[in-house]
Amino acid sequence: MADQGEVKLLKTWSSLFGLRVVWALKLKGIPYESVDEDLTNKSDLLLQYNPVHTKVPVLIHNGKSICESLVILEYIDETWSQNPPRLLPRDPIQRASARFWAKFMDEKQALPSMWQAFTKEGREQEEGVASIAENLKLLEAELEGKKFLGGEEIGIPDFALGWLVNLVPVFEEILGLKIVDEERHPSLSEWSRRISDIPVIEESWPPRDKLVTKWAAIRDHFLATARASSG
Repeated sequence: MADQGEVKLLKTWSSLFGLRVVWALKLKGIPYESVDEDLTNKSDLLLQYNPVHTKVPVLIHNGKSICESLVILEYIDETWSQNPPRLLPRDPIQRASARFWAKFMDEKQALPSMWQAFTKEGREQEEGVASIAENLKLLEAELEGKKFLGGEEIGIPDFALGWLVNLVPVFEEILGLKIVDEERHPSLSEWSRRISDIPVIEESWPPRDKLVTKWAAIRDHFLATARASSG
């Protein structure tokens, strides 16, 4: 087993990107120090270790920084490769597929369409909801017959999709919409339960009431700004 060294994680209490890294570190049994940042008053530590974007999460390992959650997850998997579970498959085709789905969540459709539905209203919100429905169909088909997105073991694409488990119910409550349900998304619903039942994941969820308060305020801010600029 690799020498752990000094490991520190800069994140925020509610960051879905930071949560991915927490899961990976805990699942692999890597001791670390967690530092919650206030992004309205960024610490010298954050500015020092991520001077380019000054964003979280940032993993600091023996004084060296790694930024961007998906990059951090791969670094963890490679650095502590002897610590199970493997987060990326060894098979090149399976690794490529895992990377594809992880990027799909963040950069292509899943998160952007959810963000559009959440921060817009009227026609723009309807377009975001329609895009979400199409993306969920793709995920449902990919998960059919599988325990996890990568197959039998949890991995990086599951971490990338993990925000669905805790944030979608929050968004549903705020928007008054049903986004994921058992009838239309049986495989995705079963996957969500399986993820939630993993002890280190279950114990890491941010408080639901605080998330509702935070995200409701974010939506109100975006809608007020849009109305002011259009009026």
